Amino acid sequence: MIFNPLSALLLFPAMILLLELGRRLRRRRAGAELDTTVEGAIFGLFGLLLAFTISGAISRYDNHRLLLTEEVNDIGTAYLRLDLLPANAQPEMRQLFRDYANSRTGLFDQVGPEISSETERLQREIWQRATAAASSPGANPDATKLLLPALNNMIDITSTRRNAFYMHPPDVVFWLLFFFSGGCALMAGYSKKFGPPDWMSSIALALAVTLTVYTILDVEYPRHGLIGLRDRDQAMISLRDSMK
Repeated sequence: MIFNPLSALLLFPAMILLLELGRRLRRRRAGAELDTTVEGAIFGLFGLLLAFTISGAISRYDNHRLLLTEEVNDIGTAYLRLDLLPANAQPEMRQLFRDYANSRTGLFDQVGPEISSETERLQREIWQRATAAASSPGANPDATKLLLPALNNMIDITSTRRNAFYMHPPDVVFWLLFFFSGGCALMAGYSKKFGPPDWMSSIALALAVTLTVYTILDVEYPRHGLIGLRDRDQAMISLRDSMK
């Protein structure tokens, strides 16, 4: 990944410099004026780019939350259907499920694999033991028809969540965002009337754009910045604690 929330912080000093550069260019070219139509179109495009980018980021962030809730539900459903297995096979399977739920927490604490080796090991073991127990004497006749599809959904959702982590706009979109930020700063500085630099306005503009771009990247990559999904782990933890 080329971009992360911290890269947005580079915009602030860059925009301050470009605002000042634009002001000095205007001073050297006293007779030149920017076409207000072109200037308005560029600033309008920049606003649209910001709006669409943050809208897409929020949509993908919400999808992460929905997938996490879906996985909790899938695990809970499969766990309840363990009652269809023979009584002697249930205690071990329930412990495996507790271990599995535990392996699916903390995915947002740090950058790492979305499906850990422990999760993959437990998936194989749960599936193998469940298929054997579902067809053994003492199992409910519907165990194969009800439990195994639930386990399949429980396993499949991990791949769905992993793919969701890689669903981001092409890098060119973020390059364009940074390019427009710098270009608009240059134009804003060039549009200033002659006189001493207005540092308050320059800082306000640079800070507003920097914070907006930071928020976009933070929402887009929720494991790299201040915004995260760590609180969502509580649903998985509550499910694990309910597995008696």
